[in-house]
Amino acid sequence: MLNPLTPAELEALRLSLSVALRSVLLSLPLAVLVAWVLTRARFPGRTLFDAFVHLPLVLPPVAIGYLLLLLFGAHGFLGAFLREHLGLQLAFTTAGAALATAVMTFPLMVRAIRLSLENVDRGLEQAARTLGARPWDRFRSITLPLMLPGILAGVVTAFAAGLGEFGAVITFAANIPGVTRTLPLALYTAMQSPNGDAIALRLALLSFALGLLGLLAAEVLVRRARRVLGR
Repeated sequence: MLNPLTPAELEALRLSLSVALRSVLLSLPLAVLVAWVLTRARFPGRTLFDAFVHLPLVLPPVAIGYLLLLLFGAHGFLGAFLREHLGLQLAFTTAGAALATAVMTFPLMVRAIRLSLENVDRGLEQAARTLGARPWDRFRSITLPLMLPGILAGVVTAFAAGLGEFGAVITFAANIPGVTRTLPLALYTAMQSPNGDAIALRLALLSFALGLLGLLAAEVLVRRARRVLGR
């Protein structure tokens, strides 16, 4: 029988939940905007922009973490600016772990929202336009509610995926207990430790359960949203 989680393991769980939630909150407004641009806008370089948005899906997570380190590290262009002018440090911090997770899960959110937006009946938007509704009013009252299933699916899927992010986090934010040691990093640490098999098993099973619950929650929320919208 597996023993209860230790305080260190509970701290890793808390950090994982916090980092995943912060990454989703950071990504969501930009993901909606990018999904809108990729679906509705036509401009030169659109295909290249689309490929750039989805790069984290095909690049090694360690490469993403290294690029973030170059940009937001203490001597990086953006990192030095943030530290000098705003007193902010992202590398090797919990906020940095959230940033790395947000970058890795961003394409998942964009894809889900984009698919939902592509299914929105543009005739409803045109009808509202002929009735005098302004662009923001049309988006807020018609488009956004119809996008809701995709938004919910994107948020929950990105959150679940964020719980398991490893490569980008350990590269950009390191493996600091109580600061950046999330569940995947705690699992990795247990696997590298003598007699850490029992800890690794508990954390692996916990990660499996969280991932499964996240995917099930996404499916349930999408179905309920579609039922409410009559789709």
